Amino acid sequence: MRTLTWSTLSEQDKKMVLERPALENSAMLHQQVLNIVDNVRNNGDDALKDYSQRFDNVSLATIAVSQESIDRAAENVSDELKHALALAKANIEKFHTAQRHQDLTVETSVGVQCELRTQALRSVGLYAPGGTAPLPSTVLMTAIPAQIAGCNKIILCSPPPISDVILYTAHLCGVDSIYQVGGAQAIAAMAYGTAEVPKVDKIFGPGNRYVTEAKKQVSTNVHGAAIDMPAGPSEVLVICDEHANAAFVAADLLSQAEHGSDSQTILLTPSATKAQQVADEVERQVNQLTRQDIARGAIEHSRIIVTKDLAQAIEISNDYAPEHLIIQTESPRDVLSHIFAAGSVFLGKWSPESAGDYASGTNHVLPTYGMCNSYSSLSLADFSRRFTVQELTFDGLKGLSRAIVPIAMAEGLDAHAKAVTIRLEQGES
Repeated sequence: MRTLTWSTLSEQDKKMVLERPALENSAMLHQQVLNIVDNVRNNGDDALKDYSQRFDNVSLATIAVSQESIDRAAENVSDELKHALALAKANIEKFHTAQRHQDLTVETSVGVQCELRTQALRSVGLYAPGGTAPLPSTVLMTAIPAQIAGCNKIILCSPPPISDVILYTAHLCGVDSIYQVGGAQAIAAMAYGTAEVPKVDKIFGPGNRYVTEAKKQVSTNVHGAAIDMPAGPSEVLVICDEHANAAFVAADLLSQAEHGSDSQTILLTPSATKAQQVADEVERQVNQLTRQDIARGAIEHSRIIVTKDLAQAIEISNDYAPEHLIIQTESPRDVLSHIFAAGSVFLGKWSPESAGDYASGTNHVLPTYGMCNSYSSLSLADFSRRFTVQELTFDGLKGLSRAIVPIAMAEGLDAHAKAVTIRLEQGES
């Protein structure tokens, strides 16, 4: 990993050092995805089957996965993995159950009652990528909060052939229906519906650039579906001091680098000695990885930055707004109190990012690409909608009219004022 000293960089260089890998957002990608989405809207299941043959080399008689296939998949998952998934599920359930919203009622004035209510989304669609490895953790992180929130219908799409562990995990987490379709076409199917795949209100889950572009397109169409959040390549930023374990830091950096060659890892430390130790450890450990070619691709645009002190490291981290932030310092909670932008934070040497990815209980679906300044990690709230209720008595409306009528008239909206005065003129009868 390239090591830089922050104080020696120009302002322009500092901006370049913290730039993310470029996201492909070309006109060609936009048009390709638009064509896929339009084809699915117009031709439904026939388009889905055609794309499965073309892109996945799988001929499908039916898109829905049968219960028999799900039952067979369970037999092919080892007991060890089943126990691991059960432990992770229990922790995720515990953390997300604690997030349940309580409805509230407030009397803002005499005779004026206001309420805030929370209601589960009626239907949600989950996307589990196929790609280079099945990701049952993504199923856990999206299906469990959907279940806890009380969504009436939960469906899942994943590219064929769907791995046994994805099928098992989806069934374990209460997914109602599973469909063997992936890519942009899966997003289109869930957003607009086909004969086999039902339309949903909101779509959750990560994917490749085609999936990301499809989610963007359907979320801006009035007939489409909402999405969880903007997404980009995975990233981690580590803040460490001279007390950190260099081997631990290197392992944390590589755990993100192996996600994809477009991932980014950054280390900030005031210790030049620690920076060199971590660089050496990264080079030693990367040679032991099964996905070392992918990790090395990510290392190409990753950085080790030597800062003046911890305060400067914190300032840089807040500007970068990382998806994952790991704080390996002597007093990590002191650093945490100054953090204003991060998707998920891991404190101390015994808190690897892997814990949050799989089993600590927090959600690993996080905003990336600097979006942590304004977006939050996935939570129970994302699977529900909030709405308000108000109920006024005659006396309540009479008292409130002293505010409503003058403001409405000041805005030139006399019908708003009339809606109040006509009631008051009628009296309580």
